[in-house]
Amino acid sequence: MTGVDVLLLALGAVAVGAGALVVGTSHLVRAGLYLVVCLGAVAGIFLVLGAELVAWVQVLIYVGAVVVLLLFAVMLTRAPIGASDDLDRPGWPAALIGGGSGLGLTVLMVDAYRWSTVDLPEAGTAERLGDQIFRSWVLPFEVLSVLLLSALIGAIVLSRPDIGRGRRR
Repeated sequence: MTGVDVLLLALGAVAVGAGALVVGTSHLVRAGLYLVVCLGAVAGIFLVLGAELVAWVQVLIYVGAVVVLLLFAVMLTRAPIGASDDLDRPGWPAALIGGGSGLGLTVLMVDAYRWSTVDLPEAGTAERLGDQIFRSWVLPFEVLSVLLLSALIGAIVLSRPDIGRGRRR
């Protein structure tokens, strides 16, 4: 086992642990911060695998924008910051479903590859990636940006009851 393998396993363990904390905490803001740790570990995995551009896009888009949008939406809607009683539900159904899904995916991967090695394609360049994004994936990115903008506008409207009504004197 090389140092790269150990680093990948460590980053994977951090990502899985932080992901478990995201769904396991009853504090909404802490869940957002655990999500930052999880997404940062995934970006670290991309860096170790040699996909620097994807790693920095992960940091800029997901950690920098989506999590900040999530935290602003929580603050704008005046959601409870502390522990919420409505989030305290029994966790055994979710653990059972998650564990079964993880076990099923593990069995599927082992059965599909039978511990064989896979030849990797040649490394992509930023030019090839940019060509794919701006030719084939423009519409999904635009739809996602409109969705995030509408979510932010919806959070503002929900947090301000005076918007949409005539001014009362």
